[in-house]
Amino acid sequence: MAQQQESPSGAAGEVFIDDTTDAAAREEAHVSRGTVRPITVVGNPLLHKECQDVTEFGPELATLVDDMFASQRAATGAGLAANQIGVDLKIFVYDCHDDEGVRHVGHVCNPVLDELPAEQRVLDDNSEGCLSVPGAYCPTPRPDYAVVRGQDIEGKPITVEGTGYFARCLQHETDHLYGYLYIDRLSKRDRKDVMRQMAENTPRYEIVPND
Repeated sequence: MAQQQESPSGAAGEVFIDDTTDAAAREEAHVSRGTVRPITVVGNPLLHKECQDVTEFGPELATLVDDMFASQRAATGAGLAANQIGVDLKIFVYDCHDDEGVRHVGHVCNPVLDELPAEQRVLDDNSEGCLSVPGAYCPTPRPDYAVVRGQDIEGKPITVEGTGYFARCLQHETDHLYGYLYIDRLSKRDRKDVMRQMAENTPRYEIVPND
């Protein structure tokens, strides 16, 4: 998910991961070990299909997470899914501030979004962008609260809660791993405008050209 330019509590007894403590140091450690990879863009087949589940939790996965954080920083992103660097696996990383200015840094393997009851669906229609649709932004309605369940790189169950902009990030990245970009949620007119914006802008980071 591209950085923007410009909490409801969970169920009783719910335990969410702590992704705010030492956020800067943890992100820096990942980046220092990682290698920057180019970003796939809309039209790349890997972005338009569901990714494979993560089933192997070991050194290769840890290296992938490091590379994803390095690639995310190089592209100045708030979140990055594995298929955005050409890897067919259900994992995303994030380095994202919520609307209170709190920084969240982490990763989720095999993410599944909770289905929110109607009374908790308060839509936020702020602008959204995507590293795989470089240079383009469009208002995109999404719930302003999200809960994602999945696993960490050791295969342990985790639950991540987000509000505001961070909730948008969690939904955006989970969408990626099931073959959807935010432009798939737009009207034809808005999607056409986004593609025009993309065509008129030069990416600030290395991309994988589509054949």
